[in-house]
Amino acid sequence: MPGALDGKSGLVTGGGRGIGRAIAIELGRHGANVAVGYSANSEAAESIVSELHTMGVQAMAVKGNVAVPEQVKPAIAAVAEQFGKIDFLVNNAGITRDRSLARMQHEDWNAVIDVNLYSIFNVTHEVLPYMLEQGFGRIVNISSVIGQTGNFGQANYATAKAGMIGFTKSAALEFARKGITVNCVAPGYTETEMVAAVPKEALDRVVARIPMGRLGRTEEMAQAVFFLIAYGDYITGQVISVNGGMYM
Repeated sequence: MPGALDGKSGLVTGGGRGIGRAIAIELGRHGANVAVGYSANSEAAESIVSELHTMGVQAMAVKGNVAVPEQVKPAIAAVAEQFGKIDFLVNNAGITRDRSLARMQHEDWNAVIDVNLYSIFNVTHEVLPYMLEQGFGRIVNISSVIGQTGNFGQANYATAKAGMIGFTKSAALEFARKGITVNCVAPGYTETEMVAAVPKEALDRVVARIPMGRLGRTEEMAQAVFFLIAYGDYITGQVISVNGGMYM
């Protein structure tokens, strides 16, 4: 379906690696102009921008810590200035600070809540005026199967990802009559750097719990996001689970 997003422009936060990178590439492959959000690794972000340019679309790297409103505001303004509009937003930026609840420190909790949950308010709040003015917008929040099931040692991450689902449903209700859809994609365990850091024995136990018997691929998560942006005109407030049957 080449060209399905011709003329559309938007932002993927945390677009420099993993699922975010795959989403940026998938959207660009279908004709979208993409801003690649990053907070530290400019080299990775610029590499994706270069790859997007080879597809014949506009692209830019935009720096900013999504947990800091004072950094988000100028970043979004820069995207709007570059592209002239913002049609879609993918809230993908996220981190982990895994530790059992009994041993979790306040800084571990706060860091994950700030980057994974507080950030989607920060970014969405700045993008909304552009979408409301044009009467069109597609917002996709990247949650997680962990937000649906919980997980040992990830109370902070599970809370943030579950909160993202609540945010999605509330925002979807508020903007359903404004031409703006808001949905979630909830990936299962996916072949990313984050999962690669899990010890093999632990990962084998995870795979054993997945009915399809394998990890997901980043491209599979990206395809779900593409579908919601390109063809999800009558879909809003939904959680699309892409997890190989791990949670049904």
